[in-house]
Amino acid sequence: MLRVAKISFWVLSILLICPFLLRSEPKPRKKKMPKRIIFLIGDGMGLAQISGVMVNYAGQNAFERFEVIGLSKTASADNYVTDSGAGATVFSIGKKAKNGAIGVDSAEKAHPSIFEIAKNNGWGTGVVATSSITHATPASFYAHVPSRKMEDEIAAFLLQQRCDIAIGGGQKFFTQRKDQRNLFTELNQIGFVTKHDSVLVQTDAPKLIYTLAANGLKTRQAGRGTLLNDAAKLAQANLTKYYTSSFLMVEGSQIDWGGHDNDFEYMKAELLDFNEVLNAVLDWAQKDKNTLVVVTADHETGGLSLLEDKQNLKSFVPHYSSKGHSGIMVPVFAFGPGSENFGGIYENTALFDKFKAIIERNGKSKQRK
Repeated sequence: MLRVAKISFWVLSILLICPFLLRSEPKPRKKKMPKRIIFLIGDGMGLAQISGVMVNYAGQNAFERFEVIGLSKTASADNYVTDSGAGATVFSIGKKAKNGAIGVDSAEKAHPSIFEIAKNNGWGTGVVATSSITHATPASFYAHVPSRKMEDEIAAFLLQQRCDIAIGGGQKFFTQRKDQRNLFTELNQIGFVTKHDSVLVQTDAPKLIYTLAANGLKTRQAGRGTLLNDAAKLAQANLTKYYTSSFLMVEGSQIDWGGHDNDFEYMKAELLDFNEVLNAVLDWAQKDKNTLVVVTADHETGGLSLLEDKQNLKSFVPHYSSKGHSGIMVPVFAFGPGSENFGGIYENTALFDKFKAIIERNGKSKQRK
């Protein structure tokens, strides 16, 4: 009986253990890659700007909706304190550049931009800004020149069709040029729709250059209204309609300009405008489920700090230490598929690497008919 009991015990043990021994290790789930990337840059927007503007904001704080937060180091190739040219060039080509450069490395050598990589993989591309579309940040995504001041030359890079949609200011760099060329006419000849109007009109086109001012746009305080949000929606609608995959860069350019003026109210109006755009983009991404949203700054502007207000201890006194930029790290916010790649602390060049990996892992895309 004892022997039978021992045999029964071992048989029962084997029967209980076998399913676990035979069970195969589950294959790791392949992470979903986004089909669309919307990259938003708050020029000059550091943590102090976000903290000071959003602390008592009664509306929806878009920054609190993000799933992943990181920090980006901002130094350029030749200066601990970067400018917007070098600050955006790292996002575009993944190389450190000297201050003032656009789309070239520290030796003034051009490298394939994230837009060129996207186009080579069949993606649509676009920029939207409240500056001119030839200004430092948007220019860095489609142009390669040694100096951001070369805006006539920058505008001509749009003829190379690396950027499908561009909306912002800058009309004079297309029609009032030193070389007397009319770039709008030349763009029309290669299939672009071109428009110049102070009022944004819905325009259905796979390739669109739309200038809304001779140079930079009005400030929000001067009555620009929801133009940045409307332009971003127009660009994204066209990219989604005509391209299976797309990369759109949207810049809140004048957050920086308010910082240079040490004008907290100017900066605040621009950052709240940017916040409206972020909420609209996040609403889109939540419904779409195939869109990665990434938000950062190229640098902080003004050396802003929020000091104690002895007259009102529940408020603060904005204090600027500079009319220029500072060298502190800036935040990175990410939402949607692929967002897990953007946490941590890293050089600003890493953003290019992360975007490039996503585009290339997606493989070739197709333009919709």
